[in-house]
Amino acid sequence: MTAVDVGLLLVRLSLGGTMLMHGWNHWRGGGKIAGTARWFESIGLRNGRMQAWASVATELAAGIGFVLGLFTPLACASAVGTMTVAALIVHRKNGFFIFREGEGYEYVLMIIVMSIALALLGPGSISLDHALDITVGGGLGGIIAAVAGVGGALLLLTATYRPAKQT
Repeated sequence: MTAVDVGLLLVRLSLGGTMLMHGWNHWRGGGKIAGTARWFESIGLRNGRMQAWASVATELAAGIGFVLGLFTPLACASAVGTMTVAALIVHRKNGFFIFREGEGYEYVLMIIVMSIALALLGPGSISLDHALDITVGGGLGGIIAAVAGVGGALLLLTATYRPAKQT
């Protein structure tokens, strides 16, 4: 075990904990699934209930994958995808800073970049991927995270994003 492996574990635990809490909040937070579904529909996503459950499942699966270091490029792609959707339809219009400009994209951008970086570096030796000898990193890991994540987000938005017309 090296300092790099410990660093990768810390990155995975941070991303994993964040994604788990994000998914848990969509599922069991103040508005629960019904509130998440209403909010998704209010920002232009159709089939809000389905979107809410898909978001919860994706974020929880990504969080578990990060924490365990299991199927790491897929966990990274899941985080990239959900945060890309959030960046494009919620945060982008508010500028960079999350607090000063209200709901800016700095938070989601950090998760996207860290997820792609982790996919490029691999999960490290303190991971189930390493223990099971299924580690995928380098260019292939980065491509999986970036292409599947951004591609999935764009497919979802193409299929379900219908914002209200501005009058």
